[in-house]
Amino acid sequence: IYEKNGGKLYNDVHVLIGHFGLCCYHYHLDAFPSTVDGPFTPVTAPLDPNLNPVAFDLPESDPSFVQPNWKFLPEQISVSLSYNSDSVWISWVTTGCCEEDSLPLDPNSVQSIVQYREFNARTSNKHATGHSIVYNQQYNALKKNYTSGIIHHVQLTGLKPNTLYQYRCGDPSLSAMSRDYYFRTMPKSTSESYPHRIIVAGDLGLTYNTSTVLTHILSNHPDLVVLIGGFSYADTYLANKTKLNCSSCQCDHNGTGSGCDSCYNSRESYQPRWDYWGRFMEPLTANVPTMMVAGEHEIEPHTDDNLSFVAYSSRFAFPSNESGSFSPLYYSFNAGGAHFIVLNAYTPYDYSSDQYIWLENDLRNTNRSETPWVVATWSLPWYSTFRGHYREGESMRINLEDLLYSYQVDIVFNSQVDAYERSNRVYNYTLDQCGPVYITIGAGGAGKLETEHVDDPGNCPDHSHGSCSWFNFTLGPVNDELCPLNQPDYSANRESSFGVGMLEVKNETHVLWSWNRNQNLYNLAGDVIYIVRQPDICSVYN
Repeated sequence: IYEKNGGKLYNDVHVLIGHFGLCCYHYHLDAFPSTVDGPFTPVTAPLDPNLNPVAFDLPESDPSFVQPNWKFLPEQISVSLSYNSDSVWISWVTTGCCEEDSLPLDPNSVQSIVQYREFNARTSNKHATGHSIVYNQQYNALKKNYTSGIIHHVQLTGLKPNTLYQYRCGDPSLSAMSRDYYFRTMPKSTSESYPHRIIVAGDLGLTYNTSTVLTHILSNHPDLVVLIGGFSYADTYLANKTKLNCSSCQCDHNGTGSGCDSCYNSRESYQPRWDYWGRFMEPLTANVPTMMVAGEHEIEPHTDDNLSFVAYSSRFAFPSNESGSFSPLYYSFNAGGAHFIVLNAYTPYDYSSDQYIWLENDLRNTNRSETPWVVATWSLPWYSTFRGHYREGESMRINLEDLLYSYQVDIVFNSQVDAYERSNRVYNYTLDQCGPVYITIGAGGAGKLETEHVDDPGNCPDHSHGSCSWFNFTLGPVNDELCPLNQPDYSANRESSFGVGMLEVKNETHVLWSWNRNQNLYNLAGDVIYIVRQPDICSVYN
């Protein structure tokens, strides 16, 4: 297998697909380039002529979307992490009969119970109880109302690290229990313990490409999955099931950007798409801890009460309280010796905001002797050179970049731009050996691939007709000074393909990162590199 990376050719990697479809990489430590070898000359992978850049949604008749025919049977089951390895959350949905034009279900009518034990342990099941909620959304145009099923969240505590558990959830008094599922807890937070494989993907949606991505994720047997924005794409459908063309929509949700009027002025969002997504993803989410990061498509502003992120914050569990944020939009958690920080580009982040204050406190209290690696993630990228969403995150960058740099955040993952891009280490648009590596990974299956770069002739976007950022920051007219004539030196590798990324933490200084295209699936990674920490050179300072 030949790997082309940074202009060099590597040929001593062998990929074996075993009995379970698992990709096993055998390599020498110097088989791949590392960030210490950089900065690398910018590379743009050519567009695959056989690749259709447009994603097509799965039809409503897809078998995975079908609602269970047994009343109150758990569905849309998911596992998510708490702050530390001794706890996880189990979430699921139970429905009574209908999804539209029905009265809200009574959350107290069904119990929230999880029965669990160590796998193959000769012990009786333990029981945990939780809470349940229901949310509604009014469709003003059709004068219809969506009411969710009963959404259950149960926290399991006192778990052993790096241990396989089996569980089932539901209400045993109603004979409405799920089948057995399995999850493995994270290793204990030390500099020597890490989950083996972490999958990172963004903007999955519900398309035929999503099916390929899901197959790819499952066959790599990850220990943890991080999904960044663009889940159900319910906001791209009207209540009458009409699909909106929002692929060209740029800028903000006030409709001031190009192509946004029909997408966001309606303030409609076809909520059953969330149920479809939960059922479709259950083979993954019920067995592998999956952490959700809210993006643009999860905002879904309500017409009557000006609420936002309602479906997202209701359907999933987050370690918000445990990490001290008390918000589902930004929180943190540990995965062995890696500390993950989740931020939100659509919630205030200025110096006086709750998010900024929480972030500074979280970074200050992170013990780098226990969690040497610090990884941050949010949706809107700062260092993308594709035309779509170019520099829309500039306000957030100005407010937060110094903080991330001061505390030596190692890697940043973003999505929203439907393409792949990895940066050289960068700070304030300047190559810096102590800056984070920024990875845009918004090509998980939905939307239309970004194929235009801002350094291509005639592709500099015009943002002069409206703000393309949030919270009182206007980029103003974008001119040639802001749009480079060539691929910027901070952009190491970029390409337009659907796919997912995999993070393999080897030790406290080396992480192996690989980008895997849908069209190649197992036998070829599009980008492979060791991301190396240098704490002796890049020290944390307050």
